[in-house]
Amino acid sequence: MVLKFFQFVNDFVYLYPLLMSFVWMIGALIFYWRLEWRPDNPPTLKEYPFFSVLIPCHNEEGQINDTVVQLLELDYPKYEIVIIDDGSTDNTASILHDLSKTHKRVRAVYLKENQGKAAALNVGCLIARADLILTIDADAFLDPKALKWMAWHFVTFPRVGAVSGNPRVLNRTTLLAKIQTGEYSTIIGLIKRTQRVLGKLLTVSGVIAAFHRQALVSVGLLDTDMVTEDIDITWKLQKRFWDVRYEPRSICWILVPETLKGLWRQRLRWSQGGVEVLRKHRDIWQDWRQRRLWPVYLEYVFSVVWAYAFWTLVTLWALTEVFNLTLPMRLVPPIPPAWAGSILALTCITQFAISLCVDHIYEKKMVRYLFWVIWYPFMYWMIGSLTVIVGAPKALLKKKGARAVWRSPDRGIETLQPHSSINLCQR
Repeated sequence: MVLKFFQFVNDFVYLYPLLMSFVWMIGALIFYWRLEWRPDNPPTLKEYPFFSVLIPCHNEEGQINDTVVQLLELDYPKYEIVIIDDGSTDNTASILHDLSKTHKRVRAVYLKENQGKAAALNVGCLIARADLILTIDADAFLDPKALKWMAWHFVTFPRVGAVSGNPRVLNRTTLLAKIQTGEYSTIIGLIKRTQRVLGKLLTVSGVIAAFHRQALVSVGLLDTDMVTEDIDITWKLQKRFWDVRYEPRSICWILVPETLKGLWRQRLRWSQGGVEVLRKHRDIWQDWRQRRLWPVYLEYVFSVVWAYAFWTLVTLWALTEVFNLTLPMRLVPPIPPAWAGSILALTCITQFAISLCVDHIYEKKMVRYLFWVIWYPFMYWMIGSLTVIVGAPKALLKKKGARAVWRSPDRGIETLQPHSSINLCQR
């Protein structure tokens, strides 16, 4: 009995990622051929709706000016920029004051205390003039055509409540950043495409997402006690039967962590926030109408179980090596059995090839970064699964209603200017 249990856990650890890789590849190809195989230019609309671009920020004196300057050059006729300063203690407020005085499109709101990103966005939603709202991080650079791609969904399909954009990595100077460049393409991009084909997304992108104001109001805006407000608002909208979409041609260039400490903090927040959402929205199992959310829920549950199973095997293997214990089966983690390793390697190469095929329209020389993704299983599987081990208990034991406030992220070793994103778009 014990032998069968350990064998099952061992098989699950290596076969579950293999199964999901095939699901993601097939789903991404279906999405690409059905929804993405279109001209480079967004569809022309008879009338372009007015957009409010919201930028919540906290201590962003080094980035916010570049972000706003880039936004002022969007290829879109009607939009405003609303910047919400959430209790910054640096020179951010002064910079925002100058920007709002210089540019007619720019307005600034100042909150006295740090209340968190969700609270800042809620304030922005209340004062925004438009019915369509785009949220973007203060350190991100938006592609000039991004708003047109977003607008097409809202104008064409009235039940669309949110559209997630396509984050692309801008800083690529270190191994960590290069791996994430491939990760966003070969993992995150394929997953979002597959989830869209299946009908429901786990989350919109926190760094770039557009919302219909009516949809946000219908669910009570964003909850301020969630570590990952982007995942939570996605589930709230979908539970109220708003359509949430993924638009890969709405590109946003982002800065990713380039230190292990910064990466750990980011992935720990993602893991904790994901489990918080599972805990909060477990009531979907009581409503048959929410059945299309069930596969997304189960997939995340299985990913949490996988993390615990993986580290259980690693721990048992370490104990057998250190204390010379005898177990009913031979454990060799984290190296898979020979046959499984060969299949995983072949699947990995196939997944890279498919992501290259899908993503070549956004970056012509993406292949140079896919080489670095071979390190993904060795580094990111371990870091990601460890953050689940730490984050899950934090989410389950978190006091209900505790406000989630800002923490300055790791934005890489080098500070890049907005024109760098334009150069990347042309590659």
